[in-house]
Amino acid sequence: MTATSRHILVVAHTGRQDSLEAAATVCEQLIAAGAVPVLAAEERNDLLASCPQLNGSTAVLGETVQATDLELVIVLGGDGTILRAAEIVRGCSAPLLGINLGHVGFLAESERDDLGEAVRRALLRDYLVEERMTLSVRVKVDHEVVYETWALNEATVEKASRQRMIEVIIEVDGRPLSAFGCDGVVLSTPTGSTAYSFSAGGPIVWPSLDALLLVPLSAHALFARPLVVGPDSSLAVEVLARGDSSAVLCADGRRVHDLPPGARVIVRRSPVPVRLARLHSGPFTDRLVNKFDLPITGWRGPVGRE
Repeated sequence: MTATSRHILVVAHTGRQDSLEAAATVCEQLIAAGAVPVLAAEERNDLLASCPQLNGSTAVLGETVQATDLELVIVLGGDGTILRAAEIVRGCSAPLLGINLGHVGFLAESERDDLGEAVRRALLRDYLVEERMTLSVRVKVDHEVVYETWALNEATVEKASRQRMIEVIIEVDGRPLSAFGCDGVVLSTPTGSTAYSFSAGGPIVWPSLDALLLVPLSAHALFARPLVVGPDSSLAVEVLARGDSSAVLCADGRRVHDLPPGARVIVRRSPVPVRLARLHSGPFTDRLVNKFDLPITGWRGPVGRE
């Protein structure tokens, strides 16, 4: 391994055999091209147990190679695996190239059948890099910051007990807007608008638009509509102390923090985006149609000047 080696991190869902096989294929293709596959220590152990022939040809992230040395991250799996990879290289410049082995795979750029071609183009650096905004998330209790995290898709404030609602008050730009009982509140980016926010009835927001979304979950209120605010706004959810139900904060379904009554969750735009490698430059509309299998039969297209 030399100072000029190309280090490419491979992140896979090693609990699945098809993902292990895909990771081995990618590593072998990278090695054949003279690049160095980099693996997280635990994933490397799983992969070498399945493919011992790779021993001695891969590097270990955080040991022999640092995240700042990475050129690219190839992610094999669904959106959950991509979110995990984004967490691993948070703050680094290496973009993420997702290859979908899951179901919808909204963040992924290629499908399993295109694996070899995707790696070939990655080695040629034949891709565009798209930056996606992320959320900065802060928890305060009695005016003291007790927890900070971030999210690419969403941060949710949810009830900790299945049997009881939580009482919350929502706030925009430091001003109260409405209070209600609910199962929770989703605070989302445009990237996350097709994930949990979408499932909760929120709008789909094109990722080229910088905005913050707030979507109540099963709210008991007349005014509990989804909100879309500008990227410089702040959103807050306060778990009201008058209710005795506790809540939990969850960021991207991965990072969890308990919220006692009286806790406040404040969300703003983070200055650190996530960088995605894109092989295709098609419009987001086509991605929606393909991923959700939307019916478009009968469309004749624009006629003349719109």
